Amino acid sequence: MVKAICQEINLQQNYLTEKHLQTIYFGGGTPSLLSESELDEILATVNQYFTIESNAEITLEANPDDLTKEKVQQLKNVGINRLSIGIQSFHENHLKFMHRAHHAQQAETCVKIAQDAGFENITIDLIYAIPSENQPENQHAIFENDLQKAIQLGVPHISAYCLTIEPKTVFGDWQKKGKMAAIDEEFSAQQFEILIDTLTSNGYEHYEISNFAKPNHYSRHNTNYWKSGTYLGIGASAHSYNGQSRQANVANNMAYIQSIEKNIVPFQREELSLTDHINEYLMVSLRTMWGADTKILKEKYGYNIFEDTKNYTQLLDYQKNGFLLLNTDETNSHSKKIILTPKGKLIADEITGHLFV
Repeated sequence: MVKAICQEINLQQNYLTEKHLQTIYFGGGTPSLLSESELDEILATVNQYFTIESNAEITLEANPDDLTKEKVQQLKNVGINRLSIGIQSFHENHLKFMHRAHHAQQAETCVKIAQDAGFENITIDLIYAIPSENQPENQHAIFENDLQKAIQLGVPHISAYCLTIEPKTVFGDWQKKGKMAAIDEEFSAQQFEILIDTLTSNGYEHYEISNFAKPNHYSRHNTNYWKSGTYLGIGASAHSYNGQSRQANVANNMAYIQSIEKNIVPFQREELSLTDHINEYLMVSLRTMWGADTKILKEKYGYNIFEDTKNYTQLLDYQKNGFLLLNTDETNSHSKKIILTPKGKLIADEITGHLFV
């Protein structure tokens, strides 16, 4: 797999016109399984064809049970400077419920090990809306404790995701057989509000629907996605975007390797129409604290939302009901930023869907 990844970097070296890399992200699957020499080989190959900026953000996703003192030092040795740790919860029963391999103590210890090794840029994942454990007097206690533990550990970035149940998964099977109830939307909304209130009152900025960061600790890599930047994805099921089209590599590992061995990148390409570009911009930008810029919509995509009677009416309706703000750009009175309020973030997908062209 490592050999195929390095060969794909060679084959895809001209995909991006910008050769100076600001971010690199090892994610999807479990890249913490890679050895120091394997990571070194991949980064050395990247260096052959691109320039990695001296202040580049280089992130690696890791499971808590993989992060021993030795492993953390190896990651530091190869140049990883940001860790994304899949904590999910600091509560033992919730970890068992989600079939996680690590224990609650490991969830806490791995963060401290990384910090002791000098990692200051750490993000952790948490899951909310996990069914409560018969605590009617305070059904949110476990999630509140998870948040307090994260705050006490001093991690500068937290990504929090609502538990979702997909078909053809263990949870999906349980739900189908009646062993597990559907996610309670009111319970989920209450926990989302607790999440926002707790983290923002402790100095975190809610800069994207699922992401919170202390000042200057935004994920530079993910922010590039949310601001419609270009990127190159390498590996099985990786996605790429060059500003005009998207492409997705085959998801099967063996099919991926066999194709790369023939010097063929096995991808499917989707050419984006102007409407696709507008809707994608609305979809990602409305998730962020910067919002959708009507100037960008007009100048980059030729779309004036104020002349679209249906959407302008929707905008005014959502504004009137407190779901979004229409803020005038301080630098350009003709430009407005469409920004979701905390109330609007609860129904972000609904609002975005109604504003699609």
